[in-house]
Amino acid sequence: MATFRAACVQLRSSDDTSENVQTASSLIREAAKQGAAFIATPENTTLMAPDGGAKLEKSFTEERDPALPDFRALAAELGVWLLIGSLAIKVSDTKTANRSFLITPKGDVAAKYDKIHLFDVDLPSGEKYRESNTVAGGNRAVIADLPWAKLGMTICYDLRFPRLYRKLAKAGAQILTVPSAFTETTGKAHWHVLLRARAIENGAFVIAPAQGGLHANGRRTYGHSLIVAPWGEILAEGGTDPGVVTADIDMAALADARARVPSLTHDRDFEGP
Repeated sequence: MATFRAACVQLRSSDDTSENVQTASSLIREAAKQGAAFIATPENTTLMAPDGGAKLEKSFTEERDPALPDFRALAAELGVWLLIGSLAIKVSDTKTANRSFLITPKGDVAAKYDKIHLFDVDLPSGEKYRESNTVAGGNRAVIADLPWAKLGMTICYDLRFPRLYRKLAKAGAQILTVPSAFTETTGKAHWHVLLRARAIENGAFVIAPAQGGLHANGRRTYGHSLIVAPWGEILAEGGTDPGVVTADIDMAALADARARVPSLTHDRDFEGP
């Protein structure tokens, strides 16, 4: 079975796109120096705007997005598989897509995924989010082929909807990516347990790069980028500062976990309630 090194790039993005691209690129290079063949960045890699309107104002269509060609060129230069956790891609006059891109070592876009579940919540801390006001939700689950395994692509709030991950795993996904910008409040309560649950219940590796710390717009994100094994062990974890965490992914561990608890073959239809 194949073995490779994966890396999570943890960021603290602002509303300065060029600065964010420079920071992300520097850390991607660092991950490659550490031997990572698969490198993933968080949700909102290039833009953490103070609100949806500001994000829309600074967004571009996919064809005109200034960051995507830079990341494609970087993947080709380094010869790595690069998952850009998400970019805000303008899809209409009033909405963007929260879109993740998988880029090959030749610099081609192998797959892209639009976040399906949108973060519309009022938290006990007083924080309020209405992602659906300015973001168009996706409607298609995406699996892509890596040299080592099949990859299921998700983003942040998707993590709370296990049916999506079950569908990805049943369709062949062995690695699940969850680039995120979890709030500090929800991250402290749920980040670790949800990521480990998605790994355990699907017998899959989970790679979850995160935004972390106090951003220029005053928002606090939880950080703690994680790489989780199919049996639920945390293989690598970040703190709250920007940086890189890596782990060696041994696909034999996936086969072992699924053999020990073959729950993917035990799903049954049922009625009610």
